[in-house]
Amino acid sequence: DFKKATEFDVVAARIIRRHPTTWWQTLEIDAGEDRGIGIQLSVLSNDGLVGIIDRPFRNRSSVLLITDEKCQVSVRVEGSPEVGILSGQRGEFDRNPTLRLRFLSKNASIQPGQRVFTTGRGGIFQPNILVGSITTVERGPLDSEALVSPAVDLNDLGTVFVVLSENP
Repeated sequence: DFKKATEFDVVAARIIRRHPTTWWQTLEIDAGEDRGIGIQLSVLSNDGLVGIIDRPFRNRSSVLLITDEKCQVSVRVEGSPEVGILSGQRGEFDRNPTLRLRFLSKNASIQPGQRVFTTGRGGIFQPNILVGSITTVERGPLDSEALVSPAVDLNDLGTVFVVLSENP
């Protein structure tokens, strides 16, 4: 049903492996180069952004999750002019991880509960994909940061969708 409802050309894939020591960083799916999967393709679920293809192999691929600090996403905060860079955080292994949204304006007028979407800048992630929602806002002397709760329950994933290309 997701494939029918989306505007993207996607390939459905099952999660076949997750290692306990890299639970919040990577996972492996059962789709690879033999199904058109290449490096740096977006990976989605029904609920939003999961991550990006890190290493494609012949019949499987490694996915870098949005909860990994190496996965950086250009995002916008719904209902505001705020844009920033979202990435995972280190050291949160005992609970569901949060994401850090950096480089917001000094007096960013955002509130907990506002949703966060991809901007499409950078050419990797398509625009307007739900990433999560603001949980807290931290104002600093030069800029503001926010913590974001992921839209996708990364603990309970079975099937994901790899975006091959946007439909014309």
